[in-house]
Amino acid sequence: MKIVVIGGTGLIGSKTVALLRQQGHDVVAASPSSGVNAVTGEGLAQAFVGAQVVVDVSNAPVWEDNAVLEFFEKSSTNMLTAEKQAGVAHHVALSVVGTERLLDSGYFRAKMAQEKLIKAGGVPYTILRATQFFEFLGGIAQSGTDGQTVRLSSAEFQPIASDDVAAAVADAAVSKPANGMLEVAGPERIGMGEMVQRYLTAINDTRKVVANAETPYFGMKINDQSLTPGDKPRLGKLSFEEWLAKSGAAK
Repeated sequence: MKIVVIGGTGLIGSKTVALLRQQGHDVVAASPSSGVNAVTGEGLAQAFVGAQVVVDVSNAPVWEDNAVLEFFEKSSTNMLTAEKQAGVAHHVALSVVGTERLLDSGYFRAKMAQEKLIKAGGVPYTILRATQFFEFLGGIAQSGTDGQTVRLSSAEFQPIASDDVAAAVADAAVSKPANGMLEVAGPERIGMGEMVQRYLTAINDTRKVVANAETPYFGMKINDQSLTPGDKPRLGKLSFEEWLAKSGAAK
């Protein structure tokens, strides 16, 4: 089966491409560097010739409110138009658990716009929502850093290894369209401050986390439901400790 992965050279895309190729599929890793630009539409028609599935794991290069909205609206519209012309039978897109609960953020408003376009786009689809990646823990820590103190929300979340996200994306790509949303989350539900402290300790970072329910997450007030999945999500296999060992992040 021919599968085109938009964003195929990124963190999730490269892992998804590798998994699908291991299964014997004809996989095109599409990105601007390979001459396929979903925002401008360049190269989409050629890439989609003969494709049964298009997987979109692309992400905006900048997160300014208007720019990120433009990215997801233009790229999704261009992809869906080209898919209909090429007869693509399944559009798979990676999104974020809790998107509809995080609309104070311009990024999540853009993701919601993307999801709405996909639902109305006329191509059978699967939207796979994932929780925050273990790989982002350092960035979360940095966002709350003030000297040697890291101020973060105490709200629960359920972070996941990017390997497990890619496995879920690959499985969605070779399954029938859900014409709805699926969720994938890490194996452990835990307070954000507690998890980030575990991460910092593991990498011998001496910063100390102070967690409080009132501390915002990238400018947003969150609670225990904001970033956690609903009933019966697919759970990742790699624990935090296993991810640390595999990634070599621990020092």
